Amino acid sequence: MIKHMKVLSRQYPRYGYRRIRVFMGRDGYGMSVGRAYRLWQAAGLQVPRKRPRKRVAAGRPRPQTPTGPNQVWSYDFVFDRCANDQQLKCLTVTDEFTKEGLAIDVAGRIRSGRVIEVLARLVSERGAPAFLRSDNGPEFVSKKLLSWIGAQGIGTALIEPGKPWQNGVAESFNGKFRDECLSLEWFRSRAEAKIIIETWRRHFNEVRPHSSLGYLTPKEFAALQANPAARDATGRAAAVFGPTRPGPLPQSPRRRQGQQTEGAVSS
Repeated sequence: MIKHMKVLSRQYPRYGYRRIRVFMGRDGYGMSVGRAYRLWQAAGLQVPRKRPRKRVAAGRPRPQTPTGPNQVWSYDFVFDRCANDQQLKCLTVTDEFTKEGLAIDVAGRIRSGRVIEVLARLVSERGAPAFLRSDNGPEFVSKKLLSWIGAQGIGTALIEPGKPWQNGVAESFNGKFRDECLSLEWFRSRAEAKIIIETWRRHFNEVRPHSSLGYLTPKEFAALQANPAARDATGRAAAVFGPTRPGPLPQSPRRRQGQQTEGAVSS
C-alpha cells in the first residue's frame, strides 16, 4: 500500500494524504483518514510548502451567493509564459456552486470580443447564469461586453476594488490552476499549452476530488444536483468506492523528460 501511495504522490505532487486516500480507495485500497495519515508518515511523504499568503478574515458576506448550479459564474485572467517567451493569457470561467472549471481559453491577447465568444459558447451549451462575477478589469467593464450581458438577461456582480475575497471561487480555482498545472509544466509553445491546460481542466472536473464537495469531483457533484433522489444514497463513500475509476492525468513532455533523466542518473 505504501508503494502505491508513493506512486500516486509522484503522479500528483501537490496532493496531500487526504486526497491521495480518495485515489487509493478508487484503486481498491480503502482505509480511514487516520490510517492514510499513518501510512503517509511512514512513507516519509509530504507536500512541498507554498509561500504563505496574507489571508482575509472569514465570515464576510459574499454578494449573490449561489444556492444551486448555473446561478453564478465567475471569470478572471491568469498569466504565464512559454519557453519560447510567448505570453499566455488564460481566461478562466467557473461555476461557483459546483466548482466546475467551465472553460480555460488560452491566447496571447484576449479582448472583450473574445470574452463574449467564450461566454456565448458556454451559454449555448449550459444556458445563461443569473449572474457573472468579475473584477473591474477593462475587459470585463467594456461597453461591448456589458451590452451583451444585458441582452442575455444576465446580472453583473462586480467585486469592489481591493477585495479579491468577493471573487473567492475564481481566486481558489486560479490558485489550483497555477499550483497544479502552470507551475509544474513547461510549455514549449502556445499550441502545446492549450492542449495541456485543457487536459488539466478535464482532470480537475472529472478526476480530482474536492474536499469542499465531500471529496466528490465537480462533475459527480453536479450530477447529484441534477438527480436529487440519488443524493442521499451517495456521499464521501461514493467518492472513494464509486463504480468508476477515472484515468490518470497524462504526463507532459517535461515530466517524461525529467523521469528519463532520473532513470539515466540512477543507472
